[in-house]
Amino acid sequence: MDDSKFTLLRRQMIRDQLEPRGINDPAVLEAFSKVPRHLFVAEENRHLAYRDHPLPIGEEQTISQPYIVALMTQSLELQGHEKVLEIGTGSGYQSAILAELTEHVYTVERIEKLSLQAREVHSLLGYKNISYKIGDGAAGWPEESPFDGILVTAAAAEVPPLLLEQLRPGGRMVIPVGDRLLQDLLLITKEETGINVHKLCGCRFVPLIT
Repeated sequence: MDDSKFTLLRRQMIRDQLEPRGINDPAVLEAFSKVPRHLFVAEENRHLAYRDHPLPIGEEQTISQPYIVALMTQSLELQGHEKVLEIGTGSGYQSAILAELTEHVYTVERIEKLSLQAREVHSLLGYKNISYKIGDGAAGWPEESPFDGILVTAAAAEVPPLLLEQLRPGGRMVIPVGDRLLQDLLLITKEETGINVHKLCGCRFVPLIT
């Protein structure tokens, strides 16, 4: 499949999957039109990369469906100047979307093989504003905190307290919370007066392993 076909599939993904479900931030839609999702999946699955479902990426991990990636990204309300922490590099697709929208992305992955694969694709695409760490995602990246936004791509039984500590006042975190069968995608806003929690939707993510 040539590049022009993939470009067409990206446009169809935005038109059929994202815009009808309320993804309307122009910058987010532009990022999805630019980032070649098919490069973040195995070659044998590239023809499926723009379908409306997750795909396996090895190591018992998945790349989330495009709509969920878009919803999580849009919910951070990025303006372009922020430092964002991503927990769960995975394929690297979400990192690339964030890198299009913000000043710098710090991404943590516990599986070294996936982190190295993501770096390779990011390097191929020319991203210079992504930093990588291999380790426990629930611990975050305290040396680089505080963060304006935190995006977690694995489900926790509860919001990890260390991540809340690393979120700047006024910052936003998107995280799936629940057990293996039932999870809610939450938007958490850290205010001077406390924490506000808003449920975005039900979801199904791989578990956050610490």
